[in-house]
Amino acid sequence: MSLSPMIVPAAAQSTTEAVSADQAVEAIVPAVVVNGFRSATFGMDHDAVRAAILADFDIKDDAIQAGENAVERTKILTIAVPNLIVDGGTAQVSYVFGYKSETLIQVGVTWSAKTDPDLTAKMLYDNGDVLRSHFMTEGYVPDTVKANVALPNGILLFRGADAENHATLLLLQGTYTTDDSGRNTLIPASLDLLYSADPDDPDIFSLPKGSF
Repeated sequence: MSLSPMIVPAAAQSTTEAVSADQAVEAIVPAVVVNGFRSATFGMDHDAVRAAILADFDIKDDAIQAGENAVERTKILTIAVPNLIVDGGTAQVSYVFGYKSETLIQVGVTWSAKTDPDLTAKMLYDNGDVLRSHFMTEGYVPDTVKANVALPNGILLFRGADAENHATLLLLQGTYTTDDSGRNTLIPASLDLLYSADPDDPDIFSLPKGSF
């Protein structure tokens, strides 16, 4: 986020109470709270999340698909949402429930050819740019923010956390091609947005240490 230069009166510059540009931004931008997606919030049970989905989107109850992750042993509710971003194609929104708590621990949003065969690489890039620009102005804890980080399988467009370490991640995934000049270009296959209640210690199944 770019800032216009601040004009500070000379008298104020000589005092220890002068406010820096960063402090001014913190005062203007409220701290973000990452607590889920729309009206579905972390800690809700299955019935409450299902009700939240119906309230948030113009769909029928039978449009909500129930499934599970066999490895993590979490249960999932999934829906398809057209134009979650205007002109951005159809996205798949997945609500993940913890292995032990059986309450909402994570919400994922994915755009790809599987969610919408008409999605193009440009649409994935455009959706990513829109979301990254939005998150960069949302008041995440500054020390947690990363943006435009190249990864072996794509680009981490954004990562940030709130004061409770609830995290938001935005990842453009795909494969790299190299042109004649040696420049790498990402050919995106999907755009993935993730809201996580506890990214460092998620409520998923894992084998006890030393059991094998």
